[in-house]
Amino acid sequence: MAEVNVSLPAGRYTIHIAPGGLGRLGALVRGLALGDRALVVSDATVAALYGGRAVDALRQAGINADLAVVPPGEDSKALAVAETLYTKAIACGLDRRSPVIAVGGGVVGDLAGFVAATYLRGVPFIQVPTTLLAQVDSSVGGKVAVNHPAGKNLIGAFYQPRLVVADPGCLATLPARELASGLAEVVKHGIIADAAFFAYLEGNSAAILAREPGSLAEIVRRSCEIKAAVVEQDEKESGLRMILNFGHTIGHAIEAATGFARYSHGEAVAVGMHGAARLSSLLGRCGPDTVAAIRALSARFGLPTAAPGCRPEDLLAYLARDKKSIGGAVNWVLTGGIGRAVVTADVPEEAVRQVLDEITR
Repeated sequence: MAEVNVSLPAGRYTIHIAPGGLGRLGALVRGLALGDRALVVSDATVAALYGGRAVDALRQAGINADLAVVPPGEDSKALAVAETLYTKAIACGLDRRSPVIAVGGGVVGDLAGFVAATYLRGVPFIQVPTTLLAQVDSSVGGKVAVNHPAGKNLIGAFYQPRLVVADPGCLATLPARELASGLAEVVKHGIIADAAFFAYLEGNSAAILAREPGSLAEIVRRSCEIKAAVVEQDEKESGLRMILNFGHTIGHAIEAATGFARYSHGEAVAVGMHGAARLSSLLGRCGPDTVAAIRALSARFGLPTAAPGCRPEDLLAYLARDKKSIGGAVNWVLTGGIGRAVVTADVPEEAVRQVLDEITR
């Protein structure tokens, strides 16, 4: 079992990465000395696969766990769905020591984390990510949120989990498209922080796509290490942590402009990463070889690098509402070459328009 420790001013928690980790959930939660009641939140798809196993593991450890099931998909990241979970928590008698446990992908993690952060002004939160995207990204770092019709993740908080249990064995049931979606965030970690890791992905792409256990465990471990190191230095995204949003500025705009239905999160981010790399090249931040390498690795993992059919004007409207905007100017995350990221608001609008035109053809 690999472990990645995250140390923050508010406390320390551990990410456990191990096949079979789901079966040890009860013992790991019991080790935190929390309350004897828990609410497990999952979506209908994941609940059928892993919800019962999670509840059984908790009950075997003496924790009275109940399962709350929400519909799958981005539409569940809504205040109305959160309200149904508050009602379930009240009915189950959860108190301030009772953990809310997310078993699922990023949508479930964001939703359950938002509920944990706000129910009784905050109860313990535990992440059990079952998708690659959640294991390498959304379950680490404490960002929780629900969406608003005006944009993605506009209502949320920074709320760290007490524990993360990432079982790579859960990835065996992941659809190929969802595996690729998670790989977008894995690629991002190499681009922003570790050229050697990017090279590892290039050299081991076949094993990763074949879901070779050792390769999956390695990309989860290294991704968690990279993200944890950034979060430890900047928990609330006041500076360095913005680099984790490489590709997300355009990616979030694509998701919103297409009603969160046409592209998965990772697919939109992959297009956004190509757009950010092109923007970086136009501004002289990196060379064309960097753009080509990012495009090639994305394609190898089955990820898109363009969003045909989107309208640049629509994307510009969503960019204006980006959460990283300060005083109306977007803080862009660009690349200075593989392994190096830079945040800047000094980006001419004409360059942005040129890139949006390119990626929407």
